[in-house]
Amino acid sequence: MAIVNNRFDNRLSRLFVRVLVLLPVMAWLAGCDRQAEIQTHNPELVHLVETAPVVSDNLNVIRTRTGTLRARHEVKIYTQEEGRITALPVYEGDPVSKGEVLVQLDDTLLRAQLARASAMRKQAAQDLKRLQELRGKKLVSEDEFARAQTQLEVAEADEQVLKTRFGYTTIESPIAGVVSERLSEPGNIVERHQHILTVSDPSLLVTELPVSELVLPDLSRGDVARVRIDALGDQIHEARITRIYPNLDPVTRRGTIEVEIDPVPRGAAPGQLVRVELITHAARRRVIPFAALRRDDTSEYVYIIDDTGSAQRVDVASGLRLAEKVEIREGLEDGQQVITKGFLGLVPGKAVKPVNGTASR
Repeated sequence: MAIVNNRFDNRLSRLFVRVLVLLPVMAWLAGCDRQAEIQTHNPELVHLVETAPVVSDNLNVIRTRTGTLRARHEVKIYTQEEGRITALPVYEGDPVSKGEVLVQLDDTLLRAQLARASAMRKQAAQDLKRLQELRGKKLVSEDEFARAQTQLEVAEADEQVLKTRFGYTTIESPIAGVVSERLSEPGNIVERHQHILTVSDPSLLVTELPVSELVLPDLSRGDVARVRIDALGDQIHEARITRIYPNLDPVTRRGTIEVEIDPVPRGAAPGQLVRVELITHAARRRVIPFAALRRDDTSEYVYIIDDTGSAQRVDVASGLRLAEKVEIREGLEDGQQVITKGFLGLVPGKAVKPVNGTASR
């Protein structure tokens, strides 16, 4: 009798557990049926959205770009003759004037060669003079006289070549500025076309910036820009656009502009990081909130509310990003209402209800 009671109790326990498991499922199914019944008996429920109007206004664009300062005039000093450096009196940071001697090479060999070439030129001139006197007496042939002329011309050319090479042993500064690099020392043997010094002019500093092809048409040479140099704090310095390069990068679709700081602030130096604010000319632009612009694999589009109160998809062509707005070049007209929130479940033709505005009728 006890065994029968135990079996009955076990079956009752398993049945009770099954009931406990099924109760939440049945409650969930009942809730779903109730929700479906509410939706079926409430056809007035519509999709809630937020909207904003399409507007046009005269707006300018402020773009901030980062760049690096460099001296507009910077000259790398190379040797044009080989030899031993006998003098290199300047160091990094030293100011130099135009025409100041920066490098002196050993000129002993070239000086001797120049002296020999000068002597050969003098001898050729004397020989030609003597033959010219004999020519007047018909005592020399025309061929011999012509050879003497040629020898004098060759001797003069040789002398001029050596004079030029001799001049290369003394290197002068081509500009006034500051020595920014010193790459050798007196006593070193340098080869021809070896870089020894760099001289830069810190009185004219520029930076080159990449700019989108959409912004370039609104910029012109001479336009004012504002520059902040991180190393000098938050002070704003005046600058202007001095050059707009004609070619664009075919990959990034960006061009390059040159901005010059005028005047150069105290403490500014080549290599410093700068932030440049470019202010384009004001132009009439049609804009919408950036949140309204949607994209898929093929196009850009927005949802507008038509005269029946339904959402409709409209393909557009966007332009510049203006803070929290975006320029629309094609696809929309002023006064249309675009949807800015409520995209979940939104499809073309679905009835919508604006909660912060009225669709245009």
